[in-house]
Amino acid sequence: MNISPSTSTDTRGLSRARRATSRRRTMKPLGAVGRGLVAGAIGTAAMDVLWFARYRRGGGDSDFESWESSDGLNSWDDAPAPAQVGKRLVEGLFQRDLAPERARLVSNVTHWTYGMLGGAQYGLLAGSLKAPRVWYGLPFGAGVWATGYVVLPAAKLYKPIWEYDRITLAKDLSAHLVYGAGTAVALQLLAGAPA
Repeated sequence: MNISPSTSTDTRGLSRARRATSRRRTMKPLGAVGRGLVAGAIGTAAMDVLWFARYRRGGGDSDFESWESSDGLNSWDDAPAPAQVGKRLVEGLFQRDLAPERARLVSNVTHWTYGMLGGAQYGLLAGSLKAPRVWYGLPFGAGVWATGYVVLPAAKLYKPIWEYDRITLAKDLSAHLVYGAGTAVALQLLAGAPA
């Protein structure tokens, strides 16, 4: 078989590129955590944009900033799950009651902290792999979704999963898949790898 010089060069060049890709260094743990925190914030923002779009399609009229920051939330009775979880954590750790006016702040801090810490965990896992793929964000997002339906019912903040209708579960799952995919894409870009 006769291989022309240009074919030989292309083959060697491709071979070098494959070797370089297979030798990709894993991220150092601190870098993986830092990039994961940022990626988790980006994934959380992507998920929130989806939820906001659904809110607006459903007739909501608040602007994004008011909606995102839970403008007007000043009662624990009306507070969403992130606020309730944060309230329990703070009150359990510091043995003091939180005023109802803190519901908005606690909701936002808990929501964003949870999303960013999830991203840090994903960063550690994906950063330890030689060739993480963006699609790994999908099972990650699904895992975050499933964890919520185990932990929150146990904390009496959600009903058991079987008591929710399919549409509610599908909307929640799809939002968490967006979170996972957004986190994975952001991590790839922050790591300098092509998405």
